Amino acid sequence: MNHNRLVLLLEIALMAGIGVILDLFSIRLWPNGGSVSLAMVPIFLIAFRRGVGAGVVTGLLVGLLQPLLVAPFYVHPIQFLLDYPVAFMVVGLAGLFSVSVDEAKKKRIVKIAIGCFIGSLFRLVTHFTSGVIWFGDMAPEGTPVALYSFLYNASYLFPAAAVSIIVLALLSSTSPKMVHHP
Repeated sequence: MNHNRLVLLLEIALMAGIGVILDLFSIRLWPNGGSVSLAMVPIFLIAFRRGVGAGVVTGLLVGLLQPLLVAPFYVHPIQFLLDYPVAFMVVGLAGLFSVSVDEAKKKRIVKIAIGCFIGSLFRLVTHFTSGVIWFGDMAPEGTPVALYSFLYNASYLFPAAAVSIIVLALLSSTSPKMVHHP
């Protein structure tokens, strides 16, 4: 096996494992799912280091492994796919925003923030869709299902995205080569 490919596969496996472990130390906000954790940080990290493909694969692994350690809440197989593997896969789309260690610090941090926002936004879309289709009956009477699903999912994803941006901006400032593959 090619040395570079092996290193990439090891980085993906390591980041997926770290993502699953970080999710175990989360702040659970809602009984039916939704927590603020650092689980997206390793997915963002590998996406910025190695690109979209590596980010998506890492997200897929996190989304498949996470339900093995924590009892997943699901009512339908498609909903399970949307709320676990697909939701974490799309976080890897942050890799669309390549960041170079040679760029100015401010420019790197802006790109990191945009990439994290985009990855989190796509994750929000998957959870929102799942919520509208399968959890609309949980909306309080008189509350539109779409509004309920958006607010429910945004209540934990926006804080998780903000924490991820802060962690990655600090990491990029203190150790830029860790965030950006040379």
